[in-house]
Amino acid sequence: MNQDDTKPNIKNEESAGIPKGLLVPFELVGGKLSEVDEFIRAQAHAFDPGVEGYISYVCEISGKRIRPALSILAGGACGQAGRPQVKIGTVIELVHLATLVHDDIMDGAQLRREMPTVSAKWGSTLSVLLGDCLFARALEMASEFEDNTISQRVSSSASAVCQGEILQTQRRFDLNLTHEEYFRIIGMKTGSLFATATELGARLAGADQPTQENLRDFGMKVGIAYQVYDDCLDLVGKEELAGKTLRTDLAKGKLTLPVLNLIASSTESQREKLNKHLLLQEPIDVDTLAGIADYDGSIDQATATGKEILAEADRHLECLPETEYCDGLRQVTGYLGSLLDTCLS
Repeated sequence: MNQDDTKPNIKNEESAGIPKGLLVPFELVGGKLSEVDEFIRAQAHAFDPGVEGYISYVCEISGKRIRPALSILAGGACGQAGRPQVKIGTVIELVHLATLVHDDIMDGAQLRREMPTVSAKWGSTLSVLLGDCLFARALEMASEFEDNTISQRVSSSASAVCQGEILQTQRRFDLNLTHEEYFRIIGMKTGSLFATATELGARLAGADQPTQENLRDFGMKVGIAYQVYDDCLDLVGKEELAGKTLRTDLAKGKLTLPVLNLIASSTESQREKLNKHLLLQEPIDVDTLAGIADYDGSIDQATATGKEILAEADRHLECLPETEYCDGLRQVTGYLGSLLDTCLS
């Protein structure tokens, strides 16, 4: 590992909503994440000059590169953290970027990474097409691997993300949504890309099938826990720290884990009151929820669930030899656990 590989590549952590001291998991792969950034920016050149500028803008408002970091860490834990892991991490990040573009359209979000979203800047029609371009480019890059399983896994996870979004959209304002259904949906829309990142990072390092499966399960659980955190953040976070538009889930009728917990703990009259808001599709904000039932307790319960899922994720790492990369994967779960703590009342 060269000296650059020890340098973190996470910029402006406070504005990104990352509390200080939580960057340790990425320090080990910082140099490789710089390569991911360069690789992503280079993809803009694959498009027509009239499209290139739009793609470049999308790449600049992307996130914390958690998925590529997981690919690199998983590969390193299995003996290789090199160019193949950087490339597959880039592929998965492009799929993720495409979903962000489409999410922002559906949510009517105005900000991401403290910059106007693509839809806020150029409108929904162009944004839909840009998201499609990113999906297509990711699948094109995945097909360049000699191992056909790589492109199959990427295609399957991209499909799962889209299906999860459809299912979530179908169930908006639906008080009959169960916890089981919620976890199935977020496993598809968020967990699948995390799972593919860790599985393929290991596969490209030559890991055996049981190890690949363990790392896939690890990634799935990390992704689900991350979505639980994001759902809590939408309710209690501050936009100036998160760097993106918040309070969109309730406004759009998305029943996330904290809201499902609140519904489950409500009395019949409280549920009727909430049901009235939902059926009329009236705006629901934090104050409305706080006036209906134990809102704070619902957030606390959701964060506890997220931490339990992270503990389950760690158990999937027991098959790995003790290395700095394996330790880095454990630090990721610790990092997410600390993020969940920031949502506590």
